[in-house]
Amino acid sequence: MEHRLTLFLLGAFVFFTSVTCQHDNVCFRPELQDNIELDGIQRYFNPGAELPLSCKQGYTPMSGPRKIVCTASGQWTKTKLKCIPKRCPYPDPLSNGEMYYEDTTYQSAINYTCHEGYVLTGASTAVCQANGTWSATVPECLPVACGLAPIPEFGMIIYDRKIRGNSTDYGVTVTYRCLPPYVLIGKARGECKADGEWTEVPKCRVVTCPPPENIDRGYKSSNDDREYDYKETVKYGCHGDYVLEGSLQVVCQQNGNWSEKPSCKGPCRVGIDKGRILYKGRKLWIKDLKPNRILHKELVSVYCKDEARNCGYAVPTQCIDGKLKIPQCFEEPSSLDYTLHSGSLPSEIEQC
Repeated sequence: MEHRLTLFLLGAFVFFTSVTCQHDNVCFRPELQDNIELDGIQRYFNPGAELPLSCKQGYTPMSGPRKIVCTASGQWTKTKLKCIPKRCPYPDPLSNGEMYYEDTTYQSAINYTCHEGYVLTGASTAVCQANGTWSATVPECLPVACGLAPIPEFGMIIYDRKIRGNSTDYGVTVTYRCLPPYVLIGKARGECKADGEWTEVPKCRVVTCPPPENIDRGYKSSNDDREYDYKETVKYGCHGDYVLEGSLQVVCQQNGNWSEKPSCKGPCRVGIDKGRILYKGRKLWIKDLKPNRILHKELVSVYCKDEARNCGYAVPTQCIDGKLKIPQCFEEPSSLDYTLHSGSLPSEIEQC
């Protein structure tokens, strides 16, 4: 009995060993490159078995062959099959908007946005699908709509283009005007904004200015003690040798005030008693300047001496509202030099 049991166990071992040996050269389920797939779930394949290869959904086969064979050595034959992503057509441009994408291959995405003042109608994103088409058509960017422009009281509006219906699009502009005698206060131009609202509407009102004040040492063209209308003007002038500085006239402004008034600037006396000056292109002895005065902003030059080079030179100075500064380099000569030796004065010797 013991002998029979031993033979039975030994026979079983030989059978197990024989089955195992038959699988020494089988091919295991192959590991394929990305995007290549094969059907079924079989894990082991005998030599000579063929496996058809295909591309995953959304990919197109390139190069071949499209099958592999299990060899006697338990290895699969090589394949150069490549699966490249399918490509969708380039999208149409988006009017009044922008689109952002890096590629048009399978699973690539396009993002759409609209410019300021426009609203996106349609899908904001499209994805390239496995069949080579986009998941959504190109959307539209439609302009934001405003109502009709508000009309100011005592005023009117003029549209820059023809308007139909009771709405206007973003960017439409108008011009505001007031009916006489009203004056427009605010901006004369209006626009439909990106938020669907109009810019601030100006107002129409009557504007007057009080009687303008006179200026020192001057006069004005009108002394009427009355209210002056918007944009009415009054002119000014100066008495005698005074010079008007600023605008010749003032204007009644939108805020009910006059524009800035001018002023009258006084003449200057040349403050030297002996010497020669250069005035309006002429050399004059100071005693010959009659009367001794130059007007506001006029230039006069006195003569100084360069001791090192023994030559003279003219130094200009300007009259500013009655004040004339004599340059420090000027030295007034003595009465003797001025009377008997005038040829030695800086104005008479060789000029530097």
